[in-house]
Amino acid sequence: MKRVTIQHVTRIEGHAKITIKLDDAGQVTDTQFHVTQIRGFEKFVEGRPYYEMPSITSRICGICPVSHLLASSKACDEIMAVRIPTAAAKLRELLHCAQIVQSHALSFFHLSAPDLLLGMDSDPAKRNIVGLLEEHPDALRDGIALRKFGQQAIERLAKERIHPSWTVPGGVNAPLDPHARQEMIAELPAAMSIVKRTLYLWKKTLDGFPDEIESFSNFPTMYCGLVGPDGSMRLYDGNLRFVGADGSIVADQVSPNDYATYIGEATLPDSYMKAPYYKPAGYPDGIYRVGPLARLNVVDRCGTAEADRELGEYRQRLGTGTARRIVQSGFHYHYARLIEVMYALERMAELLDDPAILETKVRAHAGVNSLEGIGIIEAPRGTLIHHYKVNDDGAMTWANLIVATGHNNLAISRGILQVAKRFVDGNKIQEGAVNRVSALVRAYDPCLSCASHALGVVPMVMQLLGPDGELLDQVS
Repeated sequence: MKRVTIQHVTRIEGHAKITIKLDDAGQVTDTQFHVTQIRGFEKFVEGRPYYEMPSITSRICGICPVSHLLASSKACDEIMAVRIPTAAAKLRELLHCAQIVQSHALSFFHLSAPDLLLGMDSDPAKRNIVGLLEEHPDALRDGIALRKFGQQAIERLAKERIHPSWTVPGGVNAPLDPHARQEMIAELPAAMSIVKRTLYLWKKTLDGFPDEIESFSNFPTMYCGLVGPDGSMRLYDGNLRFVGADGSIVADQVSPNDYATYIGEATLPDSYMKAPYYKPAGYPDGIYRVGPLARLNVVDRCGTAEADRELGEYRQRLGTGTARRIVQSGFHYHYARLIEVMYALERMAELLDDPAILETKVRAHAGVNSLEGIGIIEAPRGTLIHHYKVNDDGAMTWANLIVATGHNNLAISRGILQVAKRFVDGNKIQEGAVNRVSALVRAYDPCLSCASHALGVVPMVMQLLGPDGELLDQVS
């Protein structure tokens, strides 16, 4: 048996490696996706006051700190048993939409565009943002400008771009500055123009990737995401919906407090990342996906005019199943991301246009009125769950985080095997083929720093390798 190891999967957040196993004929027989770091937030927060949790957990990640701030703050709201002020809820959602914009812009333009615009088989020395600047300068400048818009909006709301302390249990700690509101309103049209140009470019480019579309996690799974009472998209608040591979609704309007009835978690022997699954179907059959592709599969509509038009074209072009709802190939996460940016910008415009956004009552105050709290939002990469338990003094006694990339763990692992079998030939390994294996991971835009929180027994593996790399012994 031969092995090909991608020691470092590049252009992702966090650290991972991939092992590809080949038989004597050079054909792929198996793959393994190893998440090689552990953060341990769930354990070391024990004993801390619950109200510190938003600021602590936002440090899990520098790309999506706002996601953890919001999910954590919502869990703390539950512990306080308060309904936050209307303006605070709107401001939190506005902050979240700005983060969706900046994070999706980072994923599409900076991390994946070198593959998508320069080509999977292009010179690896140039397959980066410097190469993009040479070949597609306008697209790269658009990507930088779009991410700048999102980051500046976060700063205008929260006074800090990364790990802001503005979002707190009970609401936010300061009302919106009217001048900041006008600055964001003035900049929205330019951001929307960038998204429209990029969608036009991507739809022209898409047909150049038939093999990748066919093999990037192109298999039936369930999908999960938050929806409103009318089935429309919800990024900040809503109930869980699970949709089957054929587009049928399997479970709908599941309260965040009931998530554990539907979502179980398994640990794996070769990764520090948990593997959530749909409990009624069992493990590992209960595989489901979250994130942009899944959210568009789950919702009936986005709920804003431009995004709904794009969603209609997206489904008409690519959809299958009930009402052409399901877009199956993981390659289309890129397309879905752009539609979500459009939705986030439209939703920002709606929120900023609402006079209630300037109200000055933005925080509810209370102590411990419940010993348990659950907060769920849709982070850029998918559904994010914070579940806390405290004692009567408000000290944390237990925490569980189910992070977007964790939900996708089983699908990513199966997708790696599918794309490796399609492209990797052990008799003549091409760099572009190996790059496609990594590109499958990048399509999900994983945040492995967020996801590496082991539950139960930590899957430690020690390997003894000989001078030639031969595996001599292993203890797990």
